Formats: sequence, structure tokens, C-alpha cells
Amino acid sequence: MTFVFFTLFRTDNPYSSISLSMARELAKKHPVIYVNHPYSFKDVVSGLKSGDLVLRQRLWALLTFQNRYETVDTIPQNFVAVQPPVTLPINWLPDGALYRFLQKINNGIVARSIRRALKRQKTTDFVYINCYDPFFLGALPPSLGAKMSIYHCIDDISQNEYTARHGERLENEACQNADLTLVTSSNLYALKKPFAKNIVHFFNAADVDNFKKVLTETYPKPAELVGKTGKVIGFVGNLDELRIDYPLLKKVAEDHPDKTVLLVGPVNSPEPAAIGLDRLPNVVFAGSRRLHELPPLLQHMDVVMIPFLKNTLTKSIYPLKINEYLAAGRPVVATSFSDDIRFFEFCAYIADDHAAFSADLQRAIDEDSPEKITERTQIAACNTWAMRIIQLQHLIEEYQPHGS
Repeated sequence: MTFVFFTLFRTDNPYSSISLSMARELAKKHPVIYVNHPYSFKDVVSGLKSGDLVLRQRLWALLTFQNRYETVDTIPQNFVAVQPPVTLPINWLPDGALYRFLQKINNGIVARSIRRALKRQKTTDFVYINCYDPFFLGALPPSLGAKMSIYHCIDDISQNEYTARHGERLENEACQNADLTLVTSSNLYALKKPFAKNIVHFFNAADVDNFKKVLTETYPKPAELVGKTGKVIGFVGNLDELRIDYPLLKKVAEDHPDKTVLLVGPVNSPEPAAIGLDRLPNVVFAGSRRLHELPPLLQHMDVVMIPFLKNTLTKSIYPLKINEYLAAGRPVVATSFSDDIRFFEFCAYIADDHAAFSADLQRAIDEDSPEKITERTQIAACNTWAMRIIQLQHLIEEYQPHGS
């Protein structure tokens, strides 16, 4: 069985993604065709202006309407990534006849791209998984011959201004048309259940083998921490404006001047500069890192954070990073942003306000022990991508349409 992923998260995504983690695990035993989110003509123009080197490498194939086939060093076998040709920028249009006509054109571009990739791989026996990209082929047309079509919902799409414009409607249609809808949180289950044919919880997991290197390998002090003394409070993830509580991070840095606050991930918000977080002497922004580059940084963190805002978006989040942190054995302090984070109260510190969060960071450092480290790694070992893929295979057997 081949697995075809169509996903919002390209292989060159600057932070770890659910779809790539699943594809990496599946590729150990199955052929995987990983179809990247398309560039629109607008994306191409803006990418060229910004000097996007990856886009430049893909440009000829994009503009000549060919597939570009790529591999990923960390997934050496059974895996090919496909970059489809360029598509039309239509998100700015209102819903209506013109939008739907142009969307059909875009869907046709992507469908032909997938058909060519299937022909190249000489396969007709495949399962299709759309991971959080309902703007293109939320469910695969029957004419392409998928044994099963799955939609994977990982966030509340209505809470981002850009994706909300058409995304909520398109995602609900994807759930209606897919044979199975996977959701990563309890709140998403409640939101999508009215629309889905079949729906199940499919919680995020971790690449435990990668993160347990924190406990089995010895890494030198990262360049970002050279010259820094004292304990290190860390965060790994996308520093965006919809999830991250920047006033909380500023309070943490000011409450703990004897510690370094190390923030690892792309900064996608003007707020750190606006509130002066980036000017505090004990705050270090380390930038983006690939998954395999994270253990050396995590090894030098004494406590790690999930400093999320409490809002409608985060209410639907089961954070990918909780199991990564636990696999690394690090003590975790999180805000009480969702019902699902409460599942980890027995092994993490869950704070209801800024003062409690700041205090819990010191408490987590003081209370850390070899026994607690072992407990955390044992919990993470129950939440691996290998176990999720076993769950996925059982779900395919249970929900695959008769006759497929």
C-alpha cells in the first residue's frame, strides 16, 4: 500500500510538522508520495523578491507546469516529495461562482500532479491523506482510484484571518467527502463531528528516538549559550502571534534574571520587538532548527515551556511539542490553554496565570530528579509516531469503504 500525503507543510518547513513525521514513520515499511502545498503565482513573485533559495531551485518546474521530485536526507527510502506546478492565487476572492470555477482549475492542477506521481511510482493501490490543506483536494476524487480518502484536521482553521476566509467551509466539505476524518484534539472532535462521515481522535506524537538522544548523547554547549551562565528556560516551536503569550515570556525573563530564556523557532510576530522582549539581556532567539538539530539545544535546557495564550485557537490544540519535551526528559511548564493539556497534569506543571507559570518554572527545576526523568520518558514512549501509525493502519482496515 502506498500513502499519498497532500499537506500544508512542505518538506522545507522551518519547524517540525505532523505530516512529515507521519510520512517518515510510514516510509519505513510503505512507499510514500509526499505532495507539498503548491505555490501560487503570488507566492512565486514574493518568494523571488525575498530571495527564497528553495523556491529558486523549484522555479523551472513550477513555471513549466512539471512535477519536481525531491528526496529528504532524513527519509532515505520509500519516500519521494512532489512539488506541484504553480497555481492561481484565489483566496482574496469572495465565495461564489468565480472562486469555485478557479478552485476547480487549481484542483485540476494538483490532481494531475498526483496522477503523474502515481504513474511514475507505478502504483494504483494507495490511501490518500490530506493534512490540513482543504484548499486543494480536501478529499480525492473517486476517479483517481484511492482505496480510501482521509482528512486530517490539526487546528481550528477559523481562527486565522487568511485561512478562515474559505477554509472553514472547505474543511467542512472535506470532512463530508472523506471516508474518515482524523482530529488531533477533543475540541476539534466536537467542531467537526457534525460534518464528518466518520471521525476519530488521532492525537499528536513524537519522534522519540530523536529526542531521547538528549539523555543518551553528550553535546557541546550550543553557540547561542556560550558565555551564558545559570539555568536555561527553553521553548521550541513556531513563535507566531496567534499562540504565543509574549507578555508571559517577558515576565518570565524579568522574574528570572539569573537564567537564560532560549527561544528556538521562527519568529512570525512583530510583538517581541514591540514589547521589548528581544532587547532583554537574558533572552536569546536561536532561530529555526530542523528536527534532528533540536537534541543538542534541549540537552542544555533545564526546564521547557509551552507559553500559549488561552484563546479559541489554542482551545483546540494538543501540542506536538509536549511529547517531544517528555521524550527528552525535560520538566515541562505549560499554560492551561486546553482541556487536552490537562491530560498531562500528573507529569507536567499546568499554570492558570502568569504568576503561577513563572513560579512553576523554578519549582520544576528544583523538583527535577532521575525518577521524574524516567517517568516522563515512559509517558513519551506511549506516544510515538510508530504507535500512531499502528493506530492508523487499524483505522484504515475499519473504515475503508467496501469494495476498495
